[in-house]
Amino acid sequence: MTSANPAGSAAEELGHAARAAAAVLAEAAHARATVVLSGHVQPDADALGSTLALAEGLRRRGARVLATFPGPFTLPASLGWIPGAEGLVPSDAVPSSPDVFVSLDAASPGRLGELAPLLARAGTSVVVDHHASNPGFGRVRLVDPTAPATVTLVADLLDGLGVALDPQLATCLYAGLAADTGSFRFGSTRPETHELAARLLSTGIDHAAISRRLFDTAPFGWLGLLSVVAGRAVLETGVGAGLVWTWSSTAEAAEHGLPGEQLEALVDVVRSAQEADVACVLKGQDDGAWSVSLRSRGATDVARVAMALGGGGHRAAAGYTSTLDREGTVAALRDQLTAR
Repeated sequence: MTSANPAGSAAEELGHAARAAAAVLAEAAHARATVVLSGHVQPDADALGSTLALAEGLRRRGARVLATFPGPFTLPASLGWIPGAEGLVPSDAVPSSPDVFVSLDAASPGRLGELAPLLARAGTSVVVDHHASNPGFGRVRLVDPTAPATVTLVADLLDGLGVALDPQLATCLYAGLAADTGSFRFGSTRPETHELAARLLSTGIDHAAISRRLFDTAPFGWLGLLSVVAGRAVLETGVGAGLVWTWSSTAEAAEHGLPGEQLEALVDVVRSAQEADVACVLKGQDDGAWSVSLRSRGATDVARVAMALGGGGHRAAAGYTSTLDREGTVAALRDQLTAR
């Protein structure tokens, strides 16, 4: 039987998924079970804020919690201040078969790196995510592609667990919310997004300081790197709805005294070119691969493009990794942008 209200049916399914996830986590907390939480490799503010907020909420309910991330990770200064970050443990310090494993903001098992086997080895696994490219994995899935950030789903889980928001939790959640909505500028922002922001602000957090740390603080060397990278940008108006692209590398960042993660912010500068719907930054990694960031002004579904090239993401923001050389990587991108 076909539902007469597909939107209502989707909302009901999402509500059921949220209740199921909260029930699993509440049972784990009541049993003082061991819960391992992880976001994706190279965590951003949404992955980190989601992981730290839910980890703290579960601790308050009595669970034995370990929060980690894949690989050898060093949080950049723009994220290391988020409450609870000091309690993160290395991925090799977590049990190989925990009672519960929670994946947060990871669009695919591959984004969990060496922690992906825990999806099967744990007593149960819970996946909390908002990426449209998520194929559906884990035993209990709370995946909402319309959510502007994974932290919004975590806020619902905390409500379901009966954990009251306070400045510590609200700071974690607001960091992810502000980052993934582009300070509420992106099209994914909904009325409920501002309602959640209002709840978080009502706890007394310093939202101006959070935004300053996330968006408006960088070493002086960033200006030199930005000058070089912006100066080599290429505009191709005949590719799809228009493409602007440039490139840099971790080695070039080091020449300016910067860690590789400073490359992540480049695409948000390049995307301002009004003649191109799609912005792309190729970031050369130490192993010779290119980490590719894509942004769309609205006419192009870059999640589709990224998925075709082995990655994923959202309609307006996505990424993938290429092992081709720079020219080959851009050529493959052009082919996807011009494909019908």
